[in-house]
Amino acid sequence: MLIFQDLPHDGIESDDVQEKTLSILDLALNGGPASTLIIGILFVLLAIALFIYFERVFAIKAASRIDKNFMQQIKDQVAAGKLDAAKMLCAKTDSPIARLTEKGISRIGKPLEDINKAIENAGTLEVYKLEKNVSVLATVAGVAPMIGFLGTVIGMIIAFHELASSGGQAEMGSLAGGIYTAMTTTVAGLVVGIIAYIGYNHLVVKTDKLVHQMEANAVDFLDLLDEPV
Repeated sequence: MLIFQDLPHDGIESDDVQEKTLSILDLALNGGPASTLIIGILFVLLAIALFIYFERVFAIKAASRIDKNFMQQIKDQVAAGKLDAAKMLCAKTDSPIARLTEKGISRIGKPLEDINKAIENAGTLEVYKLEKNVSVLATVAGVAPMIGFLGTVIGMIIAFHELASSGGQAEMGSLAGGIYTAMTTTVAGLVVGIIAYIGYNHLVVKTDKLVHQMEANAVDFLDLLDEPV
């Protein structure tokens, strides 16, 4: 004869099971002082990267904005000998293309090689302005993961220190703090680095596109001066 009895559930009740969630703030504050400091630095780098990215995007967009008939109007005025009117038109147009064209107009009457050299020098300055602070974005993209890995090393040192201090019998709770620091700083560093890297490459593409546009307009202007009278 078999007798069935309810077995105890080891004192575990379903009401005692609680779902634990982690927020970004928890990740930043619950990993100890080292984790908080490193993640704080990474957040500052992220803020700098985002500021530079959006500031440059708007600046490049503004520099790319130019009337489609601009070069045709310049050609007509130069062909008619109205150099002052052409300069006035360039002065009213706030863009690198207009400034390069104005530099070329101001050199009309000199050898074509000198005009070309003046436009190239002005173009170098305009490209420098377009690339302002973009190198900082590249630096953040490279430094952020390294700072995250630094946190990883610090976290593992903390974990092994706890293990050594307890004679090799440390509780998991004491080891968890160091491992927590190691993992959270790694993730934060990689996230910031990826965002900065994508932003940097996007700015490089947009800048190159504008530079090619500047070069094309400079060639059109030089062709105009080289046309036989």
